[in-house]
Amino acid sequence: MSQALVKLAAGWLLGLMLAVAGAIVSVNLVNNSVASPQQPVREYLDALQKGEGERALGLLRASVPDADAAMLDGTALQTSASRIANVKIGGAEARGGKRVMVPMEYTIDGSRLRTEFLLESTGTEWLFFNKWAFVPSALPTIDVTVVNSNEATLNGVPVNMPGGRSTFAVFYPGEFEASLNGEFFSAKPTRATVSGRELPAAPLNLLTQATDELNQAVASRVKEFLDTCAADAVKQQRLQPDCPFYHATPNRVVDGTIKWSITEYPKISIEPFEGKWVVAPLDGKARITAEQVDLFTGGVSPLDVEHDFSFTTRLDINGDTIKVTPLLSF
Repeated sequence: MSQALVKLAAGWLLGLMLAVAGAIVSVNLVNNSVASPQQPVREYLDALQKGEGERALGLLRASVPDADAAMLDGTALQTSASRIANVKIGGAEARGGKRVMVPMEYTIDGSRLRTEFLLESTGTEWLFFNKWAFVPSALPTIDVTVVNSNEATLNGVPVNMPGGRSTFAVFYPGEFEASLNGEFFSAKPTRATVSGRELPAAPLNLLTQATDELNQAVASRVKEFLDTCAADAVKQQRLQPDCPFYHATPNRVVDGTIKWSITEYPKISIEPFEGKWVVAPLDGKARITAEQVDLFTGGVSPLDVEHDFSFTTRLDINGDTIKVTPLLSF
């Protein structure tokens, strides 16, 4: 009877030891996975990729600086994180006290990058499971400027640019692309990567240029003005019309023979100047043909001369309306 009790007790003891060992293994597994310092990093990255800015901000325990918050949620946030690929979260490294550093390596547009997250132990849950949280910090910012515009597009989202500049609070890591795609003015896209809160990102500077549509519209109006001016000069039979071009001669030109034509139209160049858009001086060529009489000999000869001319204009754009006003001096 005593031997049977001993065997029973030994069985219970073995079972208890196995249960304790299993519990220890389970605790270690949990502490190395869902309760590890890497888990908040995984959850934070997931929030970025889903565009859940409020959740990401709560996980990161970050304060938002005095800056535009347009990049902190939704499409803009998803876009910044969408280019993160080949993610590898490394082992936690002690940083003194109850803090650890968790490295994350990844690629953006083929470039290998690394971000280090600082976390701290905030106690345990259910006595055994570790609790980790990001050390509170402030979000980084990125500066954007645009020439002669009060708006731009950042990560696919239209943003206001008072005075042509603005600062945006951003999550990290991420990539940000600024562009301007207007009907009359545009700027080539430019990108910057933010890999950490203490690593300043290069500013995004948009160099605005006139679009082909605007150049063609201005060129059309300039051509219309010159053609009308030449036609009026022929109708009025004037050597010195109210145009950018004229002809001076000591001879008498036979009335009814004067013909003006534009042989070379100006090339259009629209540039920013002191917060406005100006058309560069317009240079072209005009030809006059006629019959002329030498006042000394009375001889009649053909007149065929090409003249260079130059003039300036004022450009006014109001919504979809383009106005080009020639500025002539006589």
